[in-house]
Amino acid sequence: MSKSRAALADEPAHRVAGAGEPDPPRAFADGEQQTRERLRAVPLRTLARPSRLATPIRSLRGVGPRLAQAAAAADLETLGDVLLHLPHSYRDRTEISEVAELKIGEEATVLVEVKSSRLRPTRKRNLTILEATVADASGPVTATWFNQAWLADKLLPGTRLLVRGKLDGKGLRVSAHEIVNADAATSTAPTGLHTTGIVPVHPATEGLRPQRVREWAWQVQGLATDAIEPLPARLRARRRLAGVADALRAAHFPDSLHDAEAARERLAFEELLLHQTALAQRRGERRSHRPGVALDPAGETVAAWLATLPFELTEDQRRAIAELDADLESHLPMQRLLMGEVGSGKTVVAVYAMLRAVEGGHQAALMAPTETLAEQHFLTLEALLAGSGISASLLTGSTAATRRRELLGHLATGQLQLVVGTHALIEEEVEFARLAVAVVDEQHRFGVRQRAALDAKGPGEAAPHTLHLTATPIPRTLSMTAYGDLDTTALRELPAGRRPVRTWVVGEEKRSGAYEYVRERLREGRQAYVVCPLVSESDKLQARAATKEGEHLARGEFRDFTLDVLHGQMPARDKQAVMQRFVSGEVQVLVATSVIEVGIDVANAAVMVIEEADRYGLSQLHQLRGRVGRGSHESACILFADPRSERARMRLEAIATKRDGFELAEPARPSALSRRRPARGRGAPLRGARRGPGAAARARLARRARGRTAARRRPAPIRRRARRADRGVARRPGCV
Repeated sequence: MSKSRAALADEPAHRVAGAGEPDPPRAFADGEQQTRERLRAVPLRTLARPSRLATPIRSLRGVGPRLAQAAAAADLETLGDVLLHLPHSYRDRTEISEVAELKIGEEATVLVEVKSSRLRPTRKRNLTILEATVADASGPVTATWFNQAWLADKLLPGTRLLVRGKLDGKGLRVSAHEIVNADAATSTAPTGLHTTGIVPVHPATEGLRPQRVREWAWQVQGLATDAIEPLPARLRARRRLAGVADALRAAHFPDSLHDAEAARERLAFEELLLHQTALAQRRGERRSHRPGVALDPAGETVAAWLATLPFELTEDQRRAIAELDADLESHLPMQRLLMGEVGSGKTVVAVYAMLRAVEGGHQAALMAPTETLAEQHFLTLEALLAGSGISASLLTGSTAATRRRELLGHLATGQLQLVVGTHALIEEEVEFARLAVAVVDEQHRFGVRQRAALDAKGPGEAAPHTLHLTATPIPRTLSMTAYGDLDTTALRELPAGRRPVRTWVVGEEKRSGAYEYVRERLREGRQAYVVCPLVSESDKLQARAATKEGEHLARGEFRDFTLDVLHGQMPARDKQAVMQRFVSGEVQVLVATSVIEVGIDVANAAVMVIEEADRYGLSQLHQLRGRVGRGSHESACILFADPRSERARMRLEAIATKRDGFELAEPARPSALSRRRPARGRGAPLRGARRGPGAAARARLARRARGRTAARRRPAPIRRRARRADRGVARRPGCV
């Protein structure tokens, strides 16, 4: 029988071991034996109040409507958002120097007193220079601020400053400063926050400086105790991990770089653990709630198709097909990620899976993110299925109304067994009679609900077998974390006869020679791509635009050849016409945006020219390079670039020296301080912790995980959204 709380309080404070209940725990530090009365008397000081994290950011000191709007643009709307907005790096400013110790070209922090100050006139209208003579016991120096004229009224003689800057021949160029003993009633941060100690550098935007975010983080760090602790104490003790509150405080304002690294490792462990838990839950729910469509073993139709292929399958393709056979014959719905090197033959494997469904009397669908890619897949399927007696149809947002009604009717009755399309396939009015296999190409470009909507098109309570394709090789560690709910298959072997693509990074001084090389290939009968970062000229971005560059090249370097332009903002009919002319060889030079990044397969194309290649990510560069080298001809990729950053230079060096996409995908082992922002971006399947792990991130993970289950029972996106998405997926404004 259970005892009341009062009865328990009347019992002896210290029981003898073996009397029915364990002894109270000993003190953590000195091991002193505790009593129940002492433990009951300890005040509860760490009760989390997560509701306080939802307080609007306007409650912070110094945040008005304009700053709140700038913060919202950076996804900082609540105090919890600020708490989870972790620094991306740190600056070690632990030492304060004397003026006499300053050296030319080195950054340092000095504690000085203002002797005099003046605004120096300049001839440039948008430039103001503030100079102040400052000094400490070791001597004076001239400190210079640019475009901060408002400081002149504050730098009065006798004002004490902490100044951070770099010494040059004219004085100390100030990068940060703080007034010592400023009015505490109006100050938003303590003295030295920006100039001394380990200074965090938070992600910022054009309208929101890192210094401002740093001040906000200082104000909200006390709310770290309101973050819910998801890790059990036993797990934290076994892995020697700090509590979530201590980790959040140390991540923002560490006492040392070692503390910062330990804090970030603890938060990263939490994020990955929750991520894997959500993936395991999603995988389990899908398998337990919905059965798959078990297909019979491959028969004569599939065997006859394989025999008609004009090439031999690679060993990797044969292994992938064997793995698909095992999945397709199971009562559990397949969820497999097929990732492969550019040109490794993923489409052939996908067609095999779809033919297995068609042979068994079922239906199959291939969904691509853009109309251009869907049309290319449709043309490829028509070529691969020629002579097999099996036909496919194309359904996109641009399909004519009469043709659309006809296709929808044939899908609903089962008369149409094989369809290729875009987001139009998941509209509410699209019904399949017996969908058994769904192939999703470039699956990272689709949202959670979009993929779930296709999954919901299965027959009755059954789920279709789903094969996800990606032309971006994924590191093993990333595939285990980001795609832990999928089985993975990799195609690394290229078909026989493929020649490696030579890659050169060149500057403007070699442009004429590069164009001559392209003209030589064109005279030999080959074709070429020229890729530009923008569709049209922009006032905000100084970059080459495909439309303008096409006009320039047609009148100049390639005036003796047929040239055309392709980009994602063109009407579908025009895009299709341009691609058909290029495939047929009528067009010799195709000036395009990154819309041709995937799915374009023209064996005669032998040269890829990429303008301003330093603007592209490593994955994009590898995909664009993969558009050439698909025939037996010698091929080349020419990258025009003037890298301004070390990261861009490293990307270009990597793409020029490495041809294996899987080798490019494996990043160098980063330090814990840089793991949150990898050099190579990726699409996060759960989209759960973009700004850093913690309570809000955990809530987002939970909502996303629940959303996947619910999305299978919700209607598909409306037609307007599907048609808008059909026009192309732009990776940056004006890009496609």
